[in-house]
Amino acid sequence: MGLHFWPTLALTVAGMMTSVFIFSGVGRVWMQHRQKQRRLRREPIFSKKSRNIIKVFRKFGMGGIAFLTPILLSPIGGTVIATLLGVPRQRILLHMFLSAVFWGAALTFASIHFGHLIHHK
Repeated sequence: MGLHFWPTLALTVAGMMTSVFIFSGVGRVWMQHRQKQRRLRREPIFSKKSRNIIKVFRKFGMGGIAFLTPILLSPIGGTVIATLLGVPRQRILLHMFLSAVFWGAALTFASIHFGHLIHHK
């Protein structure tokens, strides 16, 4: 679109933080709803995927979840996972902001400097 580095980075961080802010607020209500549904259907609490997420959280903490959020989990997924794991909202917002700045800067830099290598038809 022709935007320079700083406006692109700012919009990228703002986009991620908007969803993190919203879903960290409603995450607890959604978590209670999901737990109620799971109990009614008698679904197992842990799946292979949830066990792997808990392993990452135990090994790397909220920083690990936040680091993986933009590339593997999506901002919504990472925020919901952190909320489900009982991380306080302020810590979620701080770690997700730092992650958004890091990945936003890295991906914005890559797209600005290497975007010309992609040929559009």
